[in-house]
Amino acid sequence: MTTTSQKELFRFLEDRFACAQACTECARACATRASLVDPDGTENQELVQRKGIMCAEVCDATCRVLSEQNQVDEEIIRVQVEWCRQVCLESAQAFDTHSGAGQTAESCRACARACTEFLATLD
Repeated sequence: MTTTSQKELFRFLEDRFACAQACTECARACATRASLVDPDGTENQELVQRKGIMCAEVCDATCRVLSEQNQVDEEIIRVQVEWCRQVCLESAQAFDTHSGAGQTAESCRACARACTEFLATLD
């Protein structure tokens, strides 16, 4: 029989892995979307490109933090994951305004949801 603390640990590890995986997928989608934007395009295209690059970098850094087993303290993890969640939501809004970026926006939202779920395990 599994104790409550074991169940909590399993949930924590599962949510941590799911968050790291969502961050990886989001980073890939954002980097790809940013590379497809015309560098000499409109102001909106420039914004989409900047948001894509920033989101890719934040998601990549968050995945690295989540992958470091016990070498990072919980407060650092919490701040990093919250930052990632916020950047993903902002990026999704920017991608919503860009034609053809719907899948990237959804990848950002999925990452934000995974971050929210993981943060709930830290409370």
